[in-house]
Amino acid sequence: MNEPDPDKKRHYREMTVANIRERKGADYVEVVFLESTRFYRLSKENPAYAKTLGLLRHAMSKGRVLKVGFASLNSETLLEVEEPSAGGPERNS
Repeated sequence: MNEPDPDKKRHYREMTVANIRERKGADYVEVVFLESTRFYRLSKENPAYAKTLGLLRHAMSKGRVLKVGFASLNSETLLEVEEPSAGGPERNS
């Protein structure tokens, strides 16, 4: 997970990755979750970009739920991603 800034409040949701779209030349990747019709963004400027993208890809391949952190309830920018707990639920497609 990205190291959270203790001075900033985060809003978390448990979500399942449906798709990751990487557009050539973009400074972010788009992430789609089963629980939402919105497109979310993971900025390539995020200090934990590579680690977070790897976790998103792994969770998508396994159908695992992730705990996703945003700066606000309406934000489309992913700030933090982690597995909610060891042995968490798997979803089969």
